[in-house]
Amino acid sequence: MNCVDTVHVLLPKAIPKDACFAIIAPAGSARLDTHKVSQWFAERGYRCRIYPGALQAHGYLAGPDQQRLRDLHDAFADPAIDAILCMRGGYGSMRLLDQLDFELIRRNPKPLIGYSDITALHTAIYRHAGLLTFHGGMLNADLLGAKLPPTESSLLAQLGGHVRAGEQIVHPADYALSSVLPGVASGPLLGGNLSMLGATMGTPAELDTQGCILFIEDVNEPLYRVDRLLTQLRLAGKLEGVKGVLVGDFAGITTAALAPLLKDIFAPLGVPVLAGWRSGHCDPNVCLPLGARVRLDSVQQSLVLEQDLFKA
Repeated sequence: MNCVDTVHVLLPKAIPKDACFAIIAPAGSARLDTHKVSQWFAERGYRCRIYPGALQAHGYLAGPDQQRLRDLHDAFADPAIDAILCMRGGYGSMRLLDQLDFELIRRNPKPLIGYSDITALHTAIYRHAGLLTFHGGMLNADLLGAKLPPTESSLLAQLGGHVRAGEQIVHPADYALSSVLPGVASGPLLGGNLSMLGATMGTPAELDTQGCILFIEDVNEPLYRVDRLLTQLRLAGKLEGVKGVLVGDFAGITTAALAPLLKDIFAPLGVPVLAGWRSGHCDPNVCLPLGARVRLDSVQQSLVLEQDLFKA
């Protein structure tokens, strides 16, 4: 199937005030205190439905493949569900990619929220269903883990439709950004976990980067492995059509240490690069709408939405 026409990205509906969140675990397992989960949502005026795979452990996976796949499909298909929140990352999302029902997802567009291993789902669903999704805080480490603002507030504001076209996606002022390469560019914001982007090369979930603002982040990867992953994308031709680069958190690597590598890779392309953005395996973890058209200004250090995130 061809990549989605980014001009006609499929938009979900904004969540209502009493939204019901599906809790699914497409990847790894974790212990879940169901009372604590229900209480967290109730305190914010929401409801939740915990799907079976989120309560299972199948080795390093949260339930067998078919259970995790069924949970994802059931959450999209159920009209009572307003948004789908992943419990955690880990590993396992890739095992579902060749069985995803993209037609089902197209018929039932809803916000899907997660990051890390969930990048595989983001890229596949955007490429084959055209749906805008959210690189945002997950249940265990982020929301129940009480990460700093704006981890929760940025996620709920975007899901509620309170961040509109022409407005900035606000970055916390306490964390410095770095204008690695100057410039201004517009395009759909795509990407996620760099290791997962590399792992999906050559698969049907491979990211189509033409004309995009590329977002990358990672965790527990030394600098030489980040170099290898970026070089893989370069040799695969995945950087040639990129319009700009937003660099999220690379846990364990400072922006100062990362900047020379970013210049080596992206300076020949003449694209703006803004680094130090607090999204990914970090605290706070700012939500990003994947597939939404944005304007990146690395000099002014701003990221502005150029479209609304939800259909009317």
